[in-house]
Amino acid sequence: MDNVILVKIDSRNDLLHFRSQDVDIKLDDCVVIQSITGEELGKVVKHFGETFSAIRSIPCIPAILRKANGRDIESFSKKNREEKRAYEYCQNRIKEREIPIKLVRVTFFTTEKKAIFYFTSEGRIDFRDLVKDLAKKFRMRIEMRQIGIRDEAKMIGGVGICGRQLCCKTFLNNLEPITLQMAKKQNLNMNPIKISGMCGRLMCCLSYEETVGGRVVIEDQDERVGYDEEDDLVAEDKK
Repeated sequence: MDNVILVKIDSRNDLLHFRSQDVDIKLDDCVVIQSITGEELGKVVKHFGETFSAIRSIPCIPAILRKANGRDIESFSKKNREEKRAYEYCQNRIKEREIPIKLVRVTFFTTEKKAIFYFTSEGRIDFRDLVKDLAKKFRMRIEMRQIGIRDEAKMIGGVGICGRQLCCKTFLNNLEPITLQMAKKQNLNMNPIKISGMCGRLMCCLSYEETVGGRVVIEDQDERVGYDEEDDLVAEDKK
């Protein structure tokens, strides 16, 4: 049975689950995984073993390609340096040409001579001259991809008002629409500061409890402070 591991992709600060049959892969080992831009380098930050895979029944999660060797590490370090150099160059060209966009990230493909420059802007922008500058500088196909402000938060990450990593960064694959009606159903304070995330939009977690009573605080005799689910299960077993 495959072992499940949690891998941190340093180039974009993502934490993703993968499976592997290599029993020699340990914590802090570097591994190579497949992504839409080719191969990427990651580090094992948690090892769940066979039990996790059996309980969760998730044999469909992607497998790692291989354990990274010295050549892989050097190759991806070079790729990261080139991406940073491209980011700085593009920033300078944006300023010089006075283009009203915000550059978010630069990603180079490992399978072909291509780079994606992710950016945000308030409207449609004519960046043809910028693309010509980039293509001439880096001698590869250039794609300028506009993303929304929520996608920017998902890409960059951060800590929410709950004190935890942003949901969109850690586990949300699809960013579903969030409405004020979701907050109203939960009797929440409608202060925009309290119900908005780092992106400035309504918090994604407003949808979690919309249909199950929400976050309405009920102070009555049934409220248990410090409730421990494991203790409750033990008590039920004794019955």
